[in-house]
Amino acid sequence: MQAATPFPRHIAVLILATLACSFAANHIAARIAFDHDTGLLLAMLCRAGVTLLALAALVFWRRESLRLSRTTWRWQILLGLLITVQSFCIYSAVARIPVALALLVVNLSPILLALLTWALGGPRPTRHALAIMGLILVGLVLVLDVPTRLMTSEAPDAQWIAGILFSLTAAGVFALALWVTEHKLSGMAGSVRSMLTLVVVFGASALLGASGVIPGGLGLPSATAGWIALGCLVLLYGAAFSTLFICMPRLNIARNAPVMNMEPVAGMLLGWLVLGQLLAPMQILGGLIVVGGIVLLAYRKN
Repeated sequence: MQAATPFPRHIAVLILATLACSFAANHIAARIAFDHDTGLLLAMLCRAGVTLLALAALVFWRRESLRLSRTTWRWQILLGLLITVQSFCIYSAVARIPVALALLVVNLSPILLALLTWALGGPRPTRHALAIMGLILVGLVLVLDVPTRLMTSEAPDAQWIAGILFSLTAAGVFALALWVTEHKLSGMAGSVRSMLTLVVVFGASALLGASGVIPGGLGLPSATAGWIALGCLVLLYGAAFSTLFICMPRLNIARNAPVMNMEPVAGMLLGWLVLGQLLAPMQILGGLIVVGGIVLLAYRKN
């Protein structure tokens, strides 16, 4: 089969930037939906279900094989469960703290992946990479507004703490999912791997919802705005996810992937425009340091 002709770089960058904005907007819509009593599991089910249908159509249209070894199936199921936990945690964070703050913390996953890879026998990060990681952590301290919180005598806000913990958990779990993808499932077609991952996410979300373990997990929106937001998050995520895999052979991901790190910046801007969520100047500075550091780390690999 003839390899797909890559897009000109400016077109590829524009597509990836648009996808990053769509993923950020998905979280903005999720916050609006949650503010109108939409169940978290319902949002995960709708998002995974619609995107699964699109990817399944793509897989069957390309006639890609679904034959996997037992070992591969085990890793694939683990990957699906990890993404289920990651999705639950990031939506739980978005429901509690500003969207930009949640996305910035979750974007620590590349650092955690590098450290996890090293811990599991992979290459040790270089001094340059460690210096960039240190810079990113300084940015994170500013993003979390740690200096201000240390100087105040007020008790920490429980919702803020829970949101940060959910974000950190999402970052850690996503790093583990990336490790599994790179080291155990790299031989699979990306569309097949993603489709099967969404099958697990959909199934796990449905089981959790049916069990009643999470109160209100399948709650319906209480207002029209909630229904519209639910529809928007499904459309934004499904369209972006599907477009990414349809266009991936022509996007030169190895070279252009750092563009996707603008998602937290888009989340910051959209959070301000749509939700009125404002970060302090030092938090914005910290966010730019975090995003800039992650882009530097990504470009060092290319």
